[in-house]
Amino acid sequence: MRTKIEQRRKRPAPVFDEGADKDAGQRGALAAVVIARDAGARIGACLDALTEARVAGLIGDVVVSDGGSSDDTIAISKAKGARTISKAQGRGGQLAAGAAAAQGDWLLFLHADTVLEPGWSVPARRAMRAGEDAAFVFRLAFERDTPAMKIIAASANLRTRLFAAPYGDQGLLIARAAYERIGGFKPMPLFEDVDLIDRFVRAFGRARLRTLRPAARTSAERYERDGPFRRVARNAICLAMYRAGRAPERIADFYAGR
Repeated sequence: MRTKIEQRRKRPAPVFDEGADKDAGQRGALAAVVIARDAGARIGACLDALTEARVAGLIGDVVVSDGGSSDDTIAISKAKGARTISKAQGRGGQLAAGAAAAQGDWLLFLHADTVLEPGWSVPARRAMRAGEDAAFVFRLAFERDTPAMKIIAASANLRTRLFAAPYGDQGLLIARAAYERIGGFKPMPLFEDVDLIDRFVRAFGRARLRTLRPAARTSAERYERDGPFRRVARNAICLAMYRAGRAPERIADFYAGR
């Protein structure tokens, strides 16, 4: 007979109801960690979307973890009031370094080409009442609302709900206590997000990973460059290779289309 815990872990990841617990306040300070590399054209919009939470007192710290930019990414980040660090390269290393530098009981991880939808901070504040064994992602959307990109986003959101399998483009809001308990991000060039979520689900159960209704609108550049469904196929092949045990370092060139 399956135990209640086993049944709980196989339950689809729910969409968090931001209308619940309307009187909930923040639970500790939130720190945002944004990873970037040569993102001068995009990082301003990403950081501007955090302003509503900074003004409301929800976000107390913003850290841009740079992976070796040669453009004006760092200058723009500083002008927007963010602290910058350049201690690591590769997405996993950047995320880990940013988390180590950030000051907050909750962590919000974002890619520099992702912009959170206006009003996102209200459900995020309520979500932080869920406890220290919870994590949240946002609905995926793309900056180009073409039919193909809408299909891809809808498929990704369904995958997140049914299989607790989001990608880093959806952002991640997680209690620091949970982040540290599962060991944080590993210095991986690819699938650092998949690796972290796998460990989170094993530790806390699928039902503790929830989706917030506001969208995380991200760049469609890779999809437009490669062709939308060709890019989806490439991503799926890379994930299958990773699940089969191939090292992320060996998958990176194929993922990048080289």
